Amino acid sequence: MFRAALRSLLGRKLRLLMSTFAIVLGVGFVAGTLIFSDTLSRSFTAIFASSVGDVVVRPEGGPVGEGGPSTVTIPATLTQDLAAVEGAARADGNVEAFGVFVIDADGKPIGGAGPPALAGNWTDAPAGNGLTSLVITEGREPEGPGEVVLDAKTAEKSGYDLGDDVSLVTAFQQAELSPTLVGTADFGDGGSLNGATLAIFETGAAQDLFLGGQDAFNSYWVTAADGVSQEVLRDRVAEVLPEGVEAVTGDEAADESASQLLTAISFITTFLLIFAAISLVVGSFLIVNTFSILVAQRSRELALLRALGASRRQVRRMVLIEATVVGLVGSTLGLGLGVLLFLGIRAAFGQFGLDISGTAMVFEPRTVLAAYAVGVVVTVLAAWVPARRTSRIAPVAALRDDVALPEDTLHRRFLVGLALVAAGAVGIGLALFGSVPRAGYVLGGGTLAVLLGVAAASPVLARPFLAGTSSGYARGFGAVGTLAGQNSRRNPRRTAATASALMIGLTLCVTMAIVGSSAKASVDAAVEENFVGDFVVSNVFGVPFSPSVADRIEEDVAGVDSVTRLRFGPVEVDGEREGLLGTDPASLAETAQIEMVEGSLAELDASSVVIAEDVAEDRGVGVGDRLEVQAIGGDSTFTVAGIFAENPVLSFPLVVTLEAFADAGFQPSDNFLFVDVAAGSDREAARAAMEDIVAGNTLVSVKDQEGLAEEQRGPIDQLLTLIYGLLALALVIAVLGIVNTLALSVIERTREIGLLRAIGLSRRQLRTMIRLESVVIAVLGALLGTGLGLVFGVVLMKDLESEGLEVIAVPWGQLAAFLVVSLLVGVLAAVFPARRAGRLDVLRAIATE
Repeated sequence: MFRAALRSLLGRKLRLLMSTFAIVLGVGFVAGTLIFSDTLSRSFTAIFASSVGDVVVRPEGGPVGEGGPSTVTIPATLTQDLAAVEGAARADGNVEAFGVFVIDADGKPIGGAGPPALAGNWTDAPAGNGLTSLVITEGREPEGPGEVVLDAKTAEKSGYDLGDDVSLVTAFQQAELSPTLVGTADFGDGGSLNGATLAIFETGAAQDLFLGGQDAFNSYWVTAADGVSQEVLRDRVAEVLPEGVEAVTGDEAADESASQLLTAISFITTFLLIFAAISLVVGSFLIVNTFSILVAQRSRELALLRALGASRRQVRRMVLIEATVVGLVGSTLGLGLGVLLFLGIRAAFGQFGLDISGTAMVFEPRTVLAAYAVGVVVTVLAAWVPARRTSRIAPVAALRDDVALPEDTLHRRFLVGLALVAAGAVGIGLALFGSVPRAGYVLGGGTLAVLLGVAAASPVLARPFLAGTSSGYARGFGAVGTLAGQNSRRNPRRTAATASALMIGLTLCVTMAIVGSSAKASVDAAVEENFVGDFVVSNVFGVPFSPSVADRIEEDVAGVDSVTRLRFGPVEVDGEREGLLGTDPASLAETAQIEMVEGSLAELDASSVVIAEDVAEDRGVGVGDRLEVQAIGGDSTFTVAGIFAENPVLSFPLVVTLEAFADAGFQPSDNFLFVDVAAGSDREAARAAMEDIVAGNTLVSVKDQEGLAEEQRGPIDQLLTLIYGLLALALVIAVLGIVNTLALSVIERTREIGLLRAIGLSRRQLRTMIRLESVVIAVLGALLGTGLGLVFGVVLMKDLESEGLEVIAVPWGQLAAFLVVSLLVGVLAAVFPARRAGRLDVLRAIATE
């Protein structure tokens, strides 16, 4: 039976090609995602290993590496004490800064869309465990103010040469810098900044720029002498440290930073794997259809095997062996495609600033195991139902000319489909409106159950549509239309299964279209309702910018009534991540409509906090209670002065004064400025004056209310573009499913087509017939997908009302475009099968058994 299965495969190579291709695409996406994830992990591990000393001395505080370095510093007088510790070879102080952007020779920022813009002081201190940290690759180290060294990749991208003046924009008091490039640097032991930029200054210059001239450092590296372990040196260093300063081993600091960052970006892997799973589910429909048709075409052959003594188990095993071989071949090719997809994913994320091109590709054994497990298991499971039907062929069937496979009743399948839809709806309801653990998994499982349920019930659900199209075809295309309609209704299971593959991809597209359109409409409504100021000043990357911008607007722009500064920073409350917002409560009340549920914004002072309503409920706190907050500058305890309703202007749930924000250890850099112009003043003149102030700062812009809404819509459009790009893979597989089904159907009906041609059907009429059959499949899938997408989209937006997305907007024009594209898909998918049918030799076709 094994040899028979192999002969069968070799005799039907072309028929299985597209089915294998579906597995190749799905497995390729899984493999590419895992390779990308492992390479990303390796790259960050290498970066942080080369970015710490044997022992790191730093201020005690909260989340390390979050929100930039703390403003809490360590005095430079500690240098001699650290260097004198027994077992220490040397001690080096580090100045660290975030928000120093390199502007290239064409006036465009390098990076900034994700990875940070770093700066610091030059030091030749070795990294931990004897690794080499940064080394000069060209030129020399900076020797005084007005000189800078850039990392080699940034220097290459920016177009600057040694001796050029480099344009820098900072988030510090001095907003714009033009130092001379005197050298480039890179990691001596390999590694990459993964898209981040690095500007390095002489130590005194860095202290003047980033520490306000303090003779201090953000951290120290203490290098161990030969034979001294990191743990021993850490304990000895700790004995000489003042209060508020701690020592950790370099390995601990590197692992801590790497794990925090990898946890923060772990959503990338999850995000990509979700779309790989979607592709595999859609591909499964193609595989089921392919094996169902192939088994139907070979029913006489398989019945003869039964008549010759093969058992049901052997016949079933034969089909599953074929599926296993297809899965193995598809998985092998998928691994190769995975490497290409990894390169594509790496390039795509490089456009968003996450550049890991400097790290060698990591190909772990788990990637190979996952690829073969996914490819083979999915293929075998998809082929199980056709194999089971095959084993039920009675041996006596071999004596008849019209061998037919036994079919489960559509009634039973319809009931199973309804049960799946009901179960899925319950799961979706619990995930969206109930309180269940791992709600995301419950939501995903419920969605999948509904999709599979509709797919199972679709042969029955499609009957009215197929009857209607059959009637319409007969009136519109005469005999050819009648034949096309009858062929579509001949096997509703096959037609519906092929349409279901398209349905799943389109359902997700429609859902995301509704979510995206509703989110943008909600942003517009929220800005119009809650923002009453005249102008907003912000950074194009959404990161902090220099406070000198607000200072100059307050001092130099005539007619400005108030300037409200908003500053953001990450904190932890009870071990969970939250966001802290620093502002001036008096001016905030003038530029934004803040609805206080309890307490008053006017009561906010340096020792208190106002919090969002949902956070107050989650934490179980009210006005007058104490709230402990862990920030990068240490722990702080605030009194709750008020609770405010959901408000898009206050994008972070914990609001404190500017003074309290600075005390928490955050840099006094602004994320947003709300500018209110006094009544009767010339708004356009005020805007022009503000634009003159920020003219030299490439990253900062002035916007009115409409411009603010447009800026907030930008990230939504970017995310939708990425999602549509990934869903396109599932749609490609669905189109291949239509092509495959039609091509196999042509082979299955070879004799019938020959007879039709013999009695006068022209090649053109034959191609039209097949094209009409394809359009039926595509439009059926489009209608089912659009209907489900509408339901999912509206339900999801209803659940998101509590998150401030209160407007449900259905993009009818976009949905109509989806239907038109589906119609075109049907026409194009029929090109190859129709040409194949038209080329059949009439006499040979008639003679086919």
